[in-house]
Amino acid sequence: MLARVLREDRKSTNIQANLGFIWNRCATLRNKVLRDDRSSGEGPGRAARNVLGEALEICSIKPMTGFYRDGCCKTGREDIGSHTICVVMTSAFLEFSKSRGNDLSTPLPEFGFPGLQPGDRWCLCAARWQEALDANQAPRVVLRATHESALVHCSLGDLKRFALDLA
Repeated sequence: MLARVLREDRKSTNIQANLGFIWNRCATLRNKVLRDDRSSGEGPGRAARNVLGEALEICSIKPMTGFYRDGCCKTGREDIGSHTICVVMTSAFLEFSKSRGNDLSTPLPEFGFPGLQPGDRWCLCAARWQEALDANQAPRVVLRATHESALVHCSLGDLKRFALDLA
């Protein structure tokens, strides 16, 4: 009888230990899922920064822009194109982009994309902006709405030369 009680007690202890392990493992997985893994260093305690080192401002909500479609040129690991430069569209740039295989002016309602017009602000891929700069087709830039990670692809000096918002 005593041996049976000890076995049952051991089983109970093992079950408790296993449940504790499972609970801790779930907590670890929950933390991984909830953790902010953006490469830009943003997180719950740190706001996105612009190329001037200030808080990142909204680029546009009409049309809604940004990789995350939140109006800001924020970025993260999944944003392979680095949609980080807030630009003001021009006819010349829209034609340039179309000639390079990225038609930004044609609406795609099935994707909720209205098509861009001259004067619209948009979070542009940093490499595309650099390509346009090299081809003398770069659109103007809103520095306060341009994410700091754009500096991986473009120089601050070049962005400043095209800035609309420098005082």
